[in-house]
Amino acid sequence: MHSRASLANDLRALGLRAGDGVMVHSSLRAIGEVAGGPDEVHLAIKDVLTDEGTLVMYASCPRYVDEVGRGNLTAEQEAEVLATLPVFDALTARSARDNGALVEFLRTWPGSRVNNHPARFVAWGRHADHLFLTQPWNMAFGKDSALERFTQLDGRILLLGSDHDAVTYLHYAEHIGDFPDKRIARFKVPVQENGKRTWRDMAEVDTSGDGAHENWPDRFFAQIVDGYLTATGNHGGQVGSATCHLFAARGLLEYALPVMVSKATDAR
Repeated sequence: MHSRASLANDLRALGLRAGDGVMVHSSLRAIGEVAGGPDEVHLAIKDVLTDEGTLVMYASCPRYVDEVGRGNLTAEQEAEVLATLPVFDALTARSARDNGALVEFLRTWPGSRVNNHPARFVAWGRHADHLFLTQPWNMAFGKDSALERFTQLDGRILLLGSDHDAVTYLHYAEHIGDFPDKRIARFKVPVQENGKRTWRDMAEVDTSGDGAHENWPDRFFAQIVDGYLTATGNHGGQVGSATCHLFAARGLLEYALPVMVSKATDAR
């Protein structure tokens, strides 16, 4: 069984330091059993970062909040969602289940902040307010977003036994990358306006399984992450029972952008 202290020691050995800004993706199952329960994982990260650091995770929104108009639902399903789904409340809505359990433990812990948007992040620490200073409604992962500020802060990405295809930060690369024929997703989300539930239009570079471009191969993000880890000689290390990696977000961005441009302009 692992402990908060042993996880903190493992994180330091991996290279995490006081004052770091870090975006975390985790698999609690991969980390293994922790004395005191899963909250000890984000508490161990905070122990290493100290109050001078910043912890970020991607929470997103519950199922159906951003599905109307994407084409994934039948007409009958969309009609039911339009009629029954409550407004999205960023402060109380649960995190998307496919983002793992740790983000929900972090979201509900005292001191955590969220941005008021269905493309929702959770942040804790010194720069949490700065990350959420502005939030564009459309293209929420791009210019002036939390991801752009995270990049400017020279943030790092921490993968705690998680799937390398789940690195949300790469949606920032898709949004700012200069390549042709990006897929733009247009959909509606339920919000409160003037005391009434309203379905507000939204657009983003497609972050669904279809991908931002027709040339994106299956598990493209994992290919990019693994390519970057290989190119930088990053072999990772153990945190608890999980194989983990820590690396610079800006470095990944600089590696990913030409890969995306090349793939988008490849003739099929």
